Amino acid sequence: MILLTVQNLSKSFGGNEVLRDISFTLKTGMRMGLVGVNGCGKTTLLRILNGEEHEDGGVISFMKGVRVGYLAQQGHVAPKNSVLKEMEDVFRPVAAMEEKLRDMEQRMAHAEGEEAQRLYEDYDRLQHRFEEAGGYEWKSRVQGVLLGLGFPRDTWDRDAGVLSGGELTRLCMGRLLLQQPDVLLLDEPTNHLDLSALAWLEKYLSDYRGTVLVVSHDRYFLNRVCTDITEILLGRSEQYTGNYDVYMEKRTERFEARMKAWELQQKEIARQEAIIERYRSFNREKSIRAARSKEKRLEKVERLERPGEDKQIGFSFSPSRRTGDDVLTVRNLSKSFDGQSLFRNVDLPVRSGERVALVGPNGVGKATHLNILTGHETADGGSVLWGANTDVGYYDQHQRRLHEDKTVLDEVWDRFPKLEQYQVRGALGLFLFTGEDVFAKISTLSGGEKGRVALTELMLQHDNVLLLDEPTNHLDMDSREVLEDALEDFSGTIIAVSHDRYFINRFATRVAVLSQDGITLYNGNWDDYQDTLQRQLRSAEDEAFEGMTRTQQDKIKRQKRQDEENLRRLKNELKKAEQYVQEVEMLLSKKEEEMSSPAAMADAGRIRRLSGEYEQLQQQQARAYADWEAAELALEEAQQ
Repeated sequence: MILLTVQNLSKSFGGNEVLRDISFTLKTGMRMGLVGVNGCGKTTLLRILNGEEHEDGGVISFMKGVRVGYLAQQGHVAPKNSVLKEMEDVFRPVAAMEEKLRDMEQRMAHAEGEEAQRLYEDYDRLQHRFEEAGGYEWKSRVQGVLLGLGFPRDTWDRDAGVLSGGELTRLCMGRLLLQQPDVLLLDEPTNHLDLSALAWLEKYLSDYRGTVLVVSHDRYFLNRVCTDITEILLGRSEQYTGNYDVYMEKRTERFEARMKAWELQQKEIARQEAIIERYRSFNREKSIRAARSKEKRLEKVERLERPGEDKQIGFSFSPSRRTGDDVLTVRNLSKSFDGQSLFRNVDLPVRSGERVALVGPNGVGKATHLNILTGHETADGGSVLWGANTDVGYYDQHQRRLHEDKTVLDEVWDRFPKLEQYQVRGALGLFLFTGEDVFAKISTLSGGEKGRVALTELMLQHDNVLLLDEPTNHLDMDSREVLEDALEDFSGTIIAVSHDRYFINRFATRVAVLSQDGITLYNGNWDDYQDTLQRQLRSAEDEAFEGMTRTQQDKIKRQKRQDEENLRRLKNELKKAEQYVQEVEMLLSKKEEEMSSPAAMADAGRIRRLSGEYEQLQQQQARAYADWEAAELALEEAQQ
């Protein structure tokens, strides 16, 4: 079923045409990735679909009744809201209905005659709306989503405004889940997420029953999640079936086929024009008529447009000299901040030519580790020994070394004063800074543009060891591919911190997993590391029985079965608790109906008796909710 159709959509800002011909369709269950270079209009398109911007032309058709949820790049929370309150506010109208129902119940217990009848009718209508809005289970849903997103109960009272970028992204995602929209519009949802959060998000979106349109530069994420890809190129869109890798193959095939067709047509046009010119050179009436006839036919030919591509950066890293075999030796390194240990017992030997990916959860100190290696931070203990002839270049994801008040040209030229201006401008040209672009102030540049300035300086340094802190952040996917190609051809040594698993697969020969207690080294890239973890898990299961007697093995298996049986029992108890809550709610509803009947309204004694029974049911309802919450908590603890 088609939920959304976009046809020939266009959008301009001033004289700058951002989108000129965007067309695609979204069907039920589709998970579409929206890709393109930085500045091509992806976020603008999402904002238009969400109603925050207005298109200049074209048609947008949502199926009637479709509910849309939008996650922007920068999530926002209400000032001074707690984590729990931020989620509960999704159900503010439902909570208001619940409060109104409780008030009406109190009034119904003392009302008589026409007033009682009117209250009953109003109560019946409101209760129906309350049930449709999920009024009886919304609190449980809030708690379930918070726990599922990695917010333990002791974090629910925290001020949501002080959350980290990753936590805020997860919280805003949680609000969307509770809203259960038919179409999710997600703008860079993987930004600031650590690897475990990325894995959670991939699984959630892969299982999502609705439809997803997601902007992302994370190619690994697009491969794992997306069923379709739409590319925005030079203001136009192309829709492809398949994940990112399939899209790249089909994109190349389409481009080559279009370029070949255009080249063949150009050759034929040139041949016809040469024939026309030769006929005219004869200067005879018959040949001039023939030339005019051929010219008219040529004018009617529908000219193919030359296939276009956005400009791409192109560069390489070339070290000025070779290092010794031992590039770096880190022994027993430790670092703390404010009495809180980041890491300790870190040993990291690096040999010449190795490419090490430094990974680990957010907050474990990966960037701090790089800063210690460069001398920008001091370790609490341990040693860092660089080998002979090492020239260390550092790429800082935050670009703190750039001078905001300088122009792009001055920034680079001041760092390399021995170069001629044409050499500096030539280097900047490789990173798409041409013409007047070089006179732009650093302070006016986007994150991606600042990253390209920093890469220009890194290229000109000709270092033989590169320390890279999230080098693919802010780069579009084509630029990431070029960076990976440059690193692949680099003959020196690389240590890089990155959450970009596709990037790690391209460059890494070793994966170093940093934790609070040290570093664990694995040979290979990201996929090799994941395969090793799976093998270790299987091996651990096999080793669990190694050296045991049959009786001991049977005992462990019985315990495992008991644990599984305990989980099933707890799940059944939770299901029964949910059913009991529903039964009590039904009894309350029937009691309310009985209280508001004309026969009851006419009998004051009966009303008093029914009111007492109603209060008992309300107490029973409170106990039922408490039992339900206890069953949920017991199951959560058993699953940990």
